[in-house]
Amino acid sequence: MRNLKIVGRSLLRFSGEDPLPLTATAWDAASSSVICAFGPSESRAVIEIKRLHYESAGAAEKLQNIASWDAPCPLPSLPHDSILDLHHFADSSTTCLVLAGGDIVLVREDREPHEELVEIVGSVDTGISAAAWSPDEELLAITTLADTLLLMTRDIENVASVTLSPEDVNVSNHVSVGWGKKETQFKGKRAKALQDPTVPEHIDEGVLSTFDDRSVTISWRGDGAFFAVNSIEQERRRMIRVYSREGQLDSVSEPVDGLEGSLSWRPSGNLIAGIKRSVDKIEVVLFERNGLRHGQFDLRCTAEDLQASAKPLTLRWNSDSNVLAVSYPDKVQLWTMSNYHYYLKQELVSPEVASTAILCTWHSEKPLSLALATPTSLQILEYLSTTAAGTTSPPNDYGIVASIDGLALKLTPLRIANVPPPMSLLQVKLERKPVDVALSASGTRLAVLSDSDVAIYNLDMIKRPIPPPELLWRSDALKNSIPRHVAFIGDDQVFVLTDSWEEEESSLWSSKGEELIFRGPILQPGHVSSLVSSADYQSLCIQFQDGTVHAVGVEEDTSDLPMQTSALQKFLAVAPELRVISVEGQPFCFGLTKSGALFANGRTLARSCTSFVVTPAHLIFTTTQHLLKFVHLLPNVEDLEVPSDEPQKDERCRSIERGAKIVTVMPTTFSVVLQMPRGNLETIYPRALVLAAIRRSIEAEQYRAAFLACRNQRVDMNILHDHDPERFIKNVGKIIEHVNRVEHIDLLLSQLRNEDVSETMYRETLKTKDLTTKSTQPSSSIDTKVNRICDAFLSVLTTSQYKDSHFQNIITSHVCKVPADLEAGLSMIGRLQRAQDPLTEKAAEHISFLADVNQLYDTSLGIYNLELALLIAQQSQKDPREYLPHLQSLHDLPDLQRKFKIDDQLGRKTKALGHLKELDVFDEVKDYVVKHVLYPEALGLYQYEVARLKELTRLHADYLSSTNKHKEAAIAYESLGLHGLAYSSYFSALLWREALYSATLAGLPESEITSLATSLGEGLTESKDYLSASTIHLDYLSDLPGAAKLLCKGHFFSEAIRLVVLKNSKYLIEEVIDPGLVEASASMTEFLADMKGQLNAQVPRLAELRKKKAEDPLAFFEGIDPDSNINIPDNVSLAPTDTTSGGTFMTRYTNRTGTVNTQTTRRTSKKKAREERKRARGKKGTVYEEEYLVNSIERLIERINSMNEEVQRLVEGLVKRGMRERADAVDVAVRDVVRLCGEAVEEMYPVVEEGGQQVDGVQVNGVNGGLEMNGDGVLRPSGADATLWDSLQEVGRKRERPVVKAFERLSLLG
Repeated sequence: MRNLKIVGRSLLRFSGEDPLPLTATAWDAASSSVICAFGPSESRAVIEIKRLHYESAGAAEKLQNIASWDAPCPLPSLPHDSILDLHHFADSSTTCLVLAGGDIVLVREDREPHEELVEIVGSVDTGISAAAWSPDEELLAITTLADTLLLMTRDIENVASVTLSPEDVNVSNHVSVGWGKKETQFKGKRAKALQDPTVPEHIDEGVLSTFDDRSVTISWRGDGAFFAVNSIEQERRRMIRVYSREGQLDSVSEPVDGLEGSLSWRPSGNLIAGIKRSVDKIEVVLFERNGLRHGQFDLRCTAEDLQASAKPLTLRWNSDSNVLAVSYPDKVQLWTMSNYHYYLKQELVSPEVASTAILCTWHSEKPLSLALATPTSLQILEYLSTTAAGTTSPPNDYGIVASIDGLALKLTPLRIANVPPPMSLLQVKLERKPVDVALSASGTRLAVLSDSDVAIYNLDMIKRPIPPPELLWRSDALKNSIPRHVAFIGDDQVFVLTDSWEEEESSLWSSKGEELIFRGPILQPGHVSSLVSSADYQSLCIQFQDGTVHAVGVEEDTSDLPMQTSALQKFLAVAPELRVISVEGQPFCFGLTKSGALFANGRTLARSCTSFVVTPAHLIFTTTQHLLKFVHLLPNVEDLEVPSDEPQKDERCRSIERGAKIVTVMPTTFSVVLQMPRGNLETIYPRALVLAAIRRSIEAEQYRAAFLACRNQRVDMNILHDHDPERFIKNVGKIIEHVNRVEHIDLLLSQLRNEDVSETMYRETLKTKDLTTKSTQPSSSIDTKVNRICDAFLSVLTTSQYKDSHFQNIITSHVCKVPADLEAGLSMIGRLQRAQDPLTEKAAEHISFLADVNQLYDTSLGIYNLELALLIAQQSQKDPREYLPHLQSLHDLPDLQRKFKIDDQLGRKTKALGHLKELDVFDEVKDYVVKHVLYPEALGLYQYEVARLKELTRLHADYLSSTNKHKEAAIAYESLGLHGLAYSSYFSALLWREALYSATLAGLPESEITSLATSLGEGLTESKDYLSASTIHLDYLSDLPGAAKLLCKGHFFSEAIRLVVLKNSKYLIEEVIDPGLVEASASMTEFLADMKGQLNAQVPRLAELRKKKAEDPLAFFEGIDPDSNINIPDNVSLAPTDTTSGGTFMTRYTNRTGTVNTQTTRRTSKKKAREERKRARGKKGTVYEEEYLVNSIERLIERINSMNEEVQRLVEGLVKRGMRERADAVDVAVRDVVRLCGEAVEEMYPVVEEGGQQVDGVQVNGVNGGLEMNGDGVLRPSGADATLWDSLQEVGRKRERPVVKAFERLSLLG
């Protein structure tokens, strides 16, 4: 659906006394100039080579003389010599001419001193009939008048000589199955019966055309591997021979009647084009490389055209194989192919009728640049392939696209009818072939520009069916100009850009009423590239070839004044495809260069753009990475944000089919129409457009439009609330009124969930949007979102206005709560059932659809409504033989027993216990409490019945004792006055004070109390509670020496001295306390020495492990020795073969990105247990060693911190008893351990900068993120892999630096 639009034109006519005709042209790709060859002619046997700088200003500066020489024809059979091929070698600034007389001439611009400017480097005595250089410029193919094919190198050395023999026809034994022919199409029995068997099928014999000029043509394939020669064989038929670049004959064509001498091989290599002339038409026939026909298309010549086209035509494919130029003596047609249909896109009429077809030369590197030459004129044209589409501004964005096809203009409003090309919804029959078309702001006017006039048509997109376009007026004021572009301002004002052969400046015309008025030439320096309307059709812009964009004054009252322009922007390079839009009063110029650079004013947005379009809100473009991107339009060009290539994460980026380009965009229907390379259309609905439309509708409180957009485009309905929660809750009544339909409201309510999708799925990408209108919802608000919305709907739906008509929505509002309020919904249905409402069955069916029917059945029983339970059961798949007897048995019970039975079956034990209390069956209550462990509930029910409360308390105490909850059991026994049971429970709980006084209250003999005290003392000593044990020895066993020894073991030396002095037993100081000090100091010194040794061994080892892990993680985790010289194969695919990814050696153990395959290795529980044992041991050299060392050092630090006061008491006790050396030894040892612990902390927990990555895996940003598993939780491996996973997570988790308590040295020690 793309047209060819002229974006560059240079016109030149040659005049003078007896001028030489322009006979050949060639492009110089290095300088974008044209090499022109003039002559020879019958009157002057001279050849002149000139260089045309078509971008220069003056005519004298455009043509630069290169060389001129006499060229008499060496063959008397020719009236004058002629140039068969002109080729320029840009790398050596050399031009090669092949002449019909047989000479091969080189013209060297940059020649060496010993080289001549013009040199005949070769000659063919018999004359040359055709010549062509290969695309790689390494081979020259020549056919002679003696039917010989020569292949020469660039140095004009012959490498092959082949005779064109009649026997060549035998090379190809064609087997054509006639695909696409009428003879092979199935027509049925009747059509076959009507066929005259005496009339044979027509078979082409290669009959020559009456207009055949007996010429020979050579054409190379784009890759230079093959070339084709079209020549007449023995005056009988034309034959196309295909040769390899070595000169080997590959194939010949099948015979075609009327085939002429024109030939052009499509550079892509799939088709060879030729001309076939019949009595009533001229066709372009297509061949494959094997010589078989591959279709054709009609050139659509009228009778007048056939009469005027008596001379042979020529064909030329452009370099990218998309455009085929058909040259006539008076015009050139440009054809394109899309969806297997050939379109006539442009017809360039020559100012004169030449004796031969117009010379057409395509640029080898610029696919849409060509030179058209006649003997007295030259046109340099540059085209742009673009769409002629209507406005993209709502509400007039009908998606109208106009496609030029000769005298037919195909119109399709894609928003109304998505008709695929080559078909169209509307077709305008034209009198002259169009050059350009334009659509007005509202899409109600169509301007068609031809080579001599402009026609304005009326379009009606409202009426159905859409009527054909109606001609409003036509103006032929352009008949003496060369029109180029047409554009609209508003709906009525038309502007036309024209060129002229006489003047270098382009001119501008504008409409006034139904007339076209000349506005004057464009006087700014430089060549005009394009004329475009702004996106709002309120201004007109002109772009020049230097990339400058000017705004044109469009006021009608200044039509008599010189045209005024003002500069808007200047691109870094010329951008032929231009769009201008105003954003909040700021003009934006978007331009796309042919190299793919997308400009926004002076900024480059993208380097790989293939097509783009602008809407009032977005810039939309496609890239060579096959992505569709959206850029929000903002007033400042520097604020434009191009999304990254992440279609999975960003709604502004979407993957599209390879090679797709934008045709148009329709924001009203949030759709983008793309055209594939083959030509078929695809309409997509990008999330960026859909969400933008939904947000606009919500902000305008058009909730019906927003809801339908969500429903049609499968957008989560939660966005209706989450985009503006306050507005949604405030307008619930309006939402119900707008949406109205019961099933639509049900759909909205049923999709609600406690999640803010505006922050997760549909995060706003317009960065400068005023976010104060929507504050981030707190987590508590999100957790109650669904219930809050349902309550808001209920408050409206339960009013008299909606109560009857939206009864179904009321049930849905109850059921959709989190958790579902099934009781409220079922209660409503129960009320309907009691009222015998006919809607009861429908309501039951609806609630059964919304919720689990088994849960509904249980809830119905839970509200003690057996009739409702029966109704719900009938909606389920339950067997009536099961639920009917059950319901009947419940119905037969008394009310309280029925409620108890139902609650007991439903697991509501507390409510069932309440029913038992109401039945006043205390024995059953006790049994029920014991059976279901309902002691707290029973105590609450009987808190005012003292006797029964005591019974229940005794049962509870026995239960607590049996479950080893001895403390609570003892308290319960004591509350009941059962001291005998209480003291044994206290004893089991090691509560020595309570046990001893309970035993005394229970009246135990003194000997048993002494035995109890002895047992308690031994237990406390084993648990190292020396202070409590010493109290028992002193108070209950009267053992002062034993109490002193226990205090010494606990390092309570001051308390021990106090006791022995208090009891007048000073001798025990030397007998008990001093030995205790010596023993304690010795054991403490030894213990601290062990700690020091552990730190000296483990801290350096930990540093070594972390260094190894940082230097070579693969060897560290996988156990590969880097010095083992193991050859790891590099040709093994690392891609997993199942649906989950194992990750790399880093992602597998650290960052937790990707999916972990839990079904790979080490699956059995035996392996898992073995792995757990390895982890617990932390054996040296294993992957678990680091975790073991870290945990061991942390435990040591905790231990030394807890010993601080204990060591302090020991040191003070030693000093008090004069053991200064021992005290100093303990002090030095403990200070060394504390110092080493501090160094260990610095090694294990280095300080890092904020936002950085902590060394050695102690803290890695993103580690705490976790892996999602089904939307919640962390995905972990199973089996033995889980052990390794847990170990690595433990090593990598964020740890707090432990604080090492400082040990204060006693000043008395110095």
